[in-house]
Amino acid sequence: MSERGALALRSETAADRAFLRALFGAVRGPELGLGGLDAATLDTLLDLQFAAQQQSFRHGYPQARFEVIEVGGAAVGRMVVAQHAGAFLLLDIALLPEWRGRGIGGGLLRGLQQQAAAARQPLRLNVVLNNPAEALYRRLGFKETGVSGMHRAMEWENTMGEQQ
Repeated sequence: MSERGALALRSETAADRAFLRALFGAVRGPELGLGGLDAATLDTLLDLQFAAQQQSFRHGYPQARFEVIEVGGAAVGRMVVAQHAGAFLLLDIALLPEWRGRGIGGGLLRGLQQQAAAARQPLRLNVVLNNPAEALYRRLGFKETGVSGMHRAMEWENTMGEQQ
């Protein structure tokens, strides 16, 4: 996986807040297309967006797993997964830019697919339109189920038995 150590997931704690906010900025700042804003305004807007995302996930999915992705003990990302309405929902997966393209996301997604298959449930997610991660989702068998606003809904159905 990496020259620096093994991949691990651990539950988020209050001590992770600064890392999670920095990760949010590194991932969502470019997605929001706010490059023309001054640093203070951008930082304030990202703070508000981060707080809104956290509140939405925690209130909408109180039983969700909020996990920090680590490689060799260093935080490199986060993943939020819930089971809701007969499906696994990948609410968020984010990696620091320098950790993308190393197979981490694909490995975590394949693990979620195995969990969903064992539970005989689909795995659903939403991806921002034109996000390069969409290609990974398609390679792993996710199919588009709709588009709403800036997001594409995708679903992977339990086809593990058919593929193996």
